[in-house]
Amino acid sequence: MSRQKLVGWILIAVSVAYVVWFLRVRLFEPGPALEKKEWVHLIGSVVIFMLGTINVHLAAQRRRRGGA
Repeated sequence: MSRQKLVGWILIAVSVAYVVWFLRVRLFEPGPALEKKEWVHLIGSVVIFMLGTINVHLAAQRRRRGGA
């Protein structure tokens, strides 16, 4: 497994874990109101997820072309 693909999967795993935690603990449970900072973290996590999937896709393309 290439380093690029490994980093992509790590980014995907971390971002999915945060989104699941956010949905379970902060959004669907009663508690204090959500702050702007938490919404920014959620959006950032979605962006990191997209970057991770791009990384995995690019690593697969590189492998098909005969790269590293």
